[in-house]
Amino acid sequence: MELSGTAAIVTGGASGLGGATADMLAKGGARVTIFDLNADLGIEKAKAIGGHFVKVDVTDEPAVQAAIAEAEGLHGKARICVNCAGIGPPAKVVDRNGNPLPLADFAKIISINLLGTFNVLSKFAARIVNEAPLTPDGERGVIINTASVAAYDGQVGQPAYAASKGGIVAMTLPIARELARSGIRVMTIAPGIFWTPLLASLPQEAQDSLGQQVPFPSRLGQPEEYAMLAQSIIANPMLNGETIRLDGSIRMAAK
Repeated sequence: MELSGTAAIVTGGASGLGGATADMLAKGGARVTIFDLNADLGIEKAKAIGGHFVKVDVTDEPAVQAAIAEAEGLHGKARICVNCAGIGPPAKVVDRNGNPLPLADFAKIISINLLGTFNVLSKFAARIVNEAPLTPDGERGVIINTASVAAYDGQVGQPAYAASKGGIVAMTLPIARELARSGIRVMTIAPGIFWTPLLASLPQEAQDSLGQQVPFPSRLGQPEEYAMLAQSIIANPMLNGETIRLDGSIRMAAK
């Protein structure tokens, strides 16, 4: 699929992996709408790339419907959807004082990461299933979701996060199979240890230590490298129904 002139939506697009993806899409000529809760960063990013920003909670069905309609009104029907919105605060099943993890805390991570991803992708897909194909193969759109290597080797303190990302991995193939009849591809990227605004708050020594755990290259992944893979997925029509680990071959230790 060509980027130039194509409307795109990026959730969590104000910064981090989503921000780099929004940059990549805009440089390729796409008309980008950013969905995020951080209005200050979102407005700034949209202005920098010549795109549009909508403050939206990805778990809110009416809000997502309205945001997609708003984006469509400005840029036409989006044919690219990249889901990067997510959270990942650590929390053990039983804390050091013997208290169980409150179910609401577990559910919040599942809601934003997994349900939020499904909410956006389903609303996005519904808008284009009957649109004209864009390519000779009959392609109408592409969806890229964001999981994590925690889906495969989650660490102590990541039960909710790993479950949410594992759910994204698990639903990739069945959704790709369903949407195949409509010419909509579905892919997932599972990043390893990447530089994010959260990691940026850590001391440089801590960042370096995390990076050294990666076999090669022995450093934190850069958001631009995530965006590079997203660009390749968009361009290559045979990439469908799969999760790609983007991790420098790291396999996470237990803790």
